[in-house]
Amino acid sequence: MKCLSGQIIWSILGILCMIYGLFVSRSGSGTGFFLVWIAMGIAALLLASVCRLQLWSRLPAAVRTAVLVCGIIFLTAFAVVEGKILSRFQCGGRPDLDYVIVLGAQVYDYGPSKVLKCRLDTAADYLRENDRTICIVSGGQGFNEPAPEAEIMKQYLIDLGIDPQRIVVETESKNTMENIRNSFCLINPEQDTVGIVTNNFHVFRSCAIAEKAGLRHVSGIAAPSNRFYLPNNLLREYFGTVKDILAGHMKF
Repeated sequence: MKCLSGQIIWSILGILCMIYGLFVSRSGSGTGFFLVWIAMGIAALLLASVCRLQLWSRLPAAVRTAVLVCGIIFLTAFAVVEGKILSRFQCGGRPDLDYVIVLGAQVYDYGPSKVLKCRLDTAADYLRENDRTICIVSGGQGFNEPAPEAEIMKQYLIDLGIDPQRIVVETESKNTMENIRNSFCLINPEQDTVGIVTNNFHVFRSCAIAEKAGLRHVSGIAAPSNRFYLPNNLLREYFGTVKDILAGHMKF
């Protein structure tokens, strides 16, 4: 009975992961991260087969112990990192910042992606309320993009009524690390107060990278994100955070 319950649970999880991965693949995010969900679905279905064939009890005790220990370590690390990520979901930034840096994301022929629109709409709201703040839009051109992200971001903000004289364009960055470093060339990181505008799931890592790189006065400004795709974003952000910690790019 126990094995049958495990088989059912793992089978359901596997099918759900694969279906969700297919939805993510159709979201137009510009990445292949949806394959992680497909892989997790396959792994869950394999575990269902292990339960059905009662293979777990046949493994040596040392192997079962090692698998359980690794699982506990992974889940603990995952919970700690996700807790840090979730702790920055409501950041609104300090008033009257010298600069806000809007991090780039996927753009298309017709304009910014939904993720990027959320960032730009949030930045525009802040700029309207703080009329002395300068906005840096940061993002280069990916292989599947029609133009540098920052150029499209600037035009979107202008269309929202933001004075083009308040918008500085940085078009060389390919990732968050480069967004931060290249934007540093346009400010005084020792003195200027800076808000980093990005989606809520990305605020923690972005600010931690900025602090590690030497930005003294930084605060996050959290833009909303699509709730349906939030599990995908949180999982992807977990791996991105671990990667940057191991590479020494951020404080934890």
